[in-house]
Amino acid sequence: MQEKEMISDYLAGLNASLAGYGGIIAQCENEELRSTIKLMRDQDEIRQYALFKVAKEKGYYIPAQQATSTEIATVKQQVSQG
Repeated sequence: MQEKEMISDYLAGLNASLAGYGGIIAQCENEELRSTIKLMRDQDEIRQYALFKVAKEKGYYIPAQQATSTEIATVKQQVSQG
């Protein structure tokens, strides 16, 4: 397996985990377990961002073009109306 594939696979796994934590935390009644899952999420976010930076530096990941200020203002307006 090539380095690019390993990084991409690991990033995909971390992203999937991060997407799932919110639902798990929201449904968790046990405070100790809830805190543990939040800690796991926080650690995965740190790992994901560090790996994202490596992938970007190596050219394995090219992020989408940044949003314009007009696009950001539109989203803010839509969110505040909801």
